[in-house]
Amino acid sequence: MILRRETANGPQVLLSRRAGQVYAAGQWHLPSGHLDGPHEDVVTALIREAREETGVVIDPADVRSAVTVHHRSPGGASRTGHFLEVQRWKGEPEVAEPDICDAMDWAPLTALPAQMVAYCRAGLDAYAVGARLAVHFQLPGDSIAFDPCADRLRIVPDVTGQASAARPDAAVVEFTERSVGRIGHWTDTSWAREASRVWRVHGVQGGTWYVKVHQNEQFHGREVRGLQGWAWKLGPAAPRLVAADETLRAVVLTAVPGRPLHGTVLAPERERAVFQRIGVLARRIHQSSPPRPAPAGSGPAVTKADRHLAAARSHLLPGDEEFIRDLVRQAKDVPPLEWVETHGDFQLRNILSTPDAADETDDLEVVVAVIDLERSEPGPAVRDLVRLSDAWAGRPDLFEAFLAGYGRPLTAAEQARLVIDAGLDSVSGIAYGAAHGDPELVERGRRTLARLRAEHRAALSPKGDAS
Repeated sequence: MILRRETANGPQVLLSRRAGQVYAAGQWHLPSGHLDGPHEDVVTALIREAREETGVVIDPADVRSAVTVHHRSPGGASRTGHFLEVQRWKGEPEVAEPDICDAMDWAPLTALPAQMVAYCRAGLDAYAVGARLAVHFQLPGDSIAFDPCADRLRIVPDVTGQASAARPDAAVVEFTERSVGRIGHWTDTSWAREASRVWRVHGVQGGTWYVKVHQNEQFHGREVRGLQGWAWKLGPAAPRLVAADETLRAVVLTAVPGRPLHGTVLAPERERAVFQRIGVLARRIHQSSPPRPAPAGSGPAVTKADRHLAAARSHLLPGDEEFIRDLVRQAKDVPPLEWVETHGDFQLRNILSTPDAADETDDLEVVVAVIDLERSEPGPAVRDLVRLSDAWAGRPDLFEAFLAGYGRPLTAAEQARLVIDAGLDSVSGIAYGAAHGDPELVERGRRTLARLRAEHRAALSPKGDAS
């Protein structure tokens, strides 16, 4: 019986400690028992055993099927166990059979006691992840008590290939648990606009990680390269790679504290402090390896401009297309920029701030971190300012704060390249949003184009000077 109650700190289950001349004396176990015979069904048996062992009275209508476990003990005997959940009952649980139980207590489902019957622990671990069927075949010599080094639990996926709707497929689950141990809870945290999938996972022994399955091999390769190449140099300001599987296109990452800055409302002074720290973070990324000359033909992505303009044309304002074509014509005259390591999608939704930094307090100490490296690759440093620049539109004080943290102003060539790349990115966003039914993305692209046209009415000079 999984007698479960909800608390402010999460769900708890009732455990009893076996005592006397019984199997697994001294170990914590769920209230349990066997059928009296072929005349008794499992629900009736549960209600009877619950009253005999704990004194609680249960209505059959309140019994829920949780998980079935096929178990083999270290001695070789096997049986099938039915774990049933009960969340409503009458009476206060207490030790009703002191000859076989000397203690009874509530335990957090995510922090079960160490001294526990292995078979019982397997059933609760399977229950915690939403499984319906599990196998727990112990080997000769295994301990009756739970041993994390000899965890024999094997989840059997349901007909969809998953143990529960919130989890990835069985192969990704197995890869994750090989990397960090048994997972107790999966939470889908995927970004709605991305095809890559992300889960926040909590281990049954504690610990939190993120599991990501990339939408294609290119994104997987970029993220793994960035994590192995420059992200580790940022320390706690970026996730660490725990494991990667090229076939599954999956990675397991450490959790980075904080919350995305996208949508966060801050007082002006705090905003400036945040943007200064973002500048410091950008500088650390760009200086993580020596700069190198740009490869031949690596200028702005003008070859896609015609295709994006055609797809976006019905959503453009008069003068937008001419502005983009002016940028394309002048892109060939912008001097090549050195290449550095870049994040590639450096915007507020991928930049985290610690909770204290996001609160309205007098303490202006700010800690920021970056996540989502699937677009990370070498390029000009201004590549990371294209989408971030929307965040300081109309707020020159935020741009100045960023540059103060970055440690230097942009060169004239960088300013010109930033305008060109931002214009091309906005048209690309409009085209993508129109094709995928995303009006917010279309509107953001139109807003960026309007801002660029207002800020740069005159054409860029052949030397790369922004007018």
